[in-house]
Amino acid sequence: MKLGLNLGYWGSGQDDTLGLVQLAEDVGFDCVWSGEAYGSDGVTPLAWLAARTSRIGLGTAVLGMAGRSPTLTAQTAATMDHLSNGRFRLGLGMSGPQVVEGWHGIPYGKPLKRTREYVDVVRQALRRETHLEHHGTYYDIPYTGSDGTGLGKPLKLILHPRRADLPIYLAAIGPRNIELACEIGDGWFPVFFSSRRYDAILPSGFTPRPDFDLCPILDVVVGDDAAACRAQVKPSIALYVGGMGARGKNFYNDVARRYGYEDAAEKIQDLYLAGRKEEAIAAVPDDLVDEVALCGPPERIKELLDFWTAAPITSMSLMTRQPEAVRLMADLLS
Repeated sequence: MKLGLNLGYWGSGQDDTLGLVQLAEDVGFDCVWSGEAYGSDGVTPLAWLAARTSRIGLGTAVLGMAGRSPTLTAQTAATMDHLSNGRFRLGLGMSGPQVVEGWHGIPYGKPLKRTREYVDVVRQALRRETHLEHHGTYYDIPYTGSDGTGLGKPLKLILHPRRADLPIYLAAIGPRNIELACEIGDGWFPVFFSSRRYDAILPSGFTPRPDFDLCPILDVVVGDDAAACRAQVKPSIALYVGGMGARGKNFYNDVARRYGYEDAAEKIQDLYLAGRKEEAIAAVPDDLVDEVALCGPPERIKELLDFWTAAPITSMSLMTRQPEAVRLMADLLS
């Protein structure tokens, strides 16, 4: 089992980040991951960390596809892989309609089709086997539309990538998105992955390739009081299950329902969308937290970890700001 440190979104007051990442590198973590939504970008923090580390992998979990052309993403990935001496991993995600249309100002469209095209263009650009051409539903390269100049011509990435087969991970929640991630990706980031009911979201007959990295993202909070530790995780679960998407278009709410928490998911969403966020947080079941996170004293986390090591996962991307959690997980899974 490989371990990753997930930094999430960059924000003010994160003076402990460098020390935490260097600790993770020292105790043998495989990768540090950085994300983005509509605040900090996911790449700049990794460039800063690349200059201050030497062995640990550096990956995005995830970059939003809606905000970047696939060719720009290929440029960014190739550049980061050079700057980090071959340590970069590219994680991509579509996000939901609220971010895609509300922040990036483009139609949400058909995410499966867009994702397939996007990954295809990125891989073509990185391979440099020929001048890039792609004429699909979402990406027309070179552009052939009637409102263009007609001067575009097929180009090839100037920078020779350090690795033409740079690994691409995909975030996916819905059944068809998960199937696509397993088909065209080198890894998959499940969010709110249940250590006990993962069969509810895995594709039928799931048999990953030997080199495929199934890497769930989960919170880890170490402390003597398990309830107090859970309380640190519940706000993010309430945010995603209750407020990260409109009613009927919230993928995280759908996941909670597939795990058997239909009533709780409905209640959390009703409260959150009504502006009653504290009540929504209080409505998050303890059992759900224990399925998707690791909370409590070291001995309790060790017991809960048995469920995770029995699941068909190959890596764990840990959301934590605690040095003691980094050390504990390294000790338990060494």
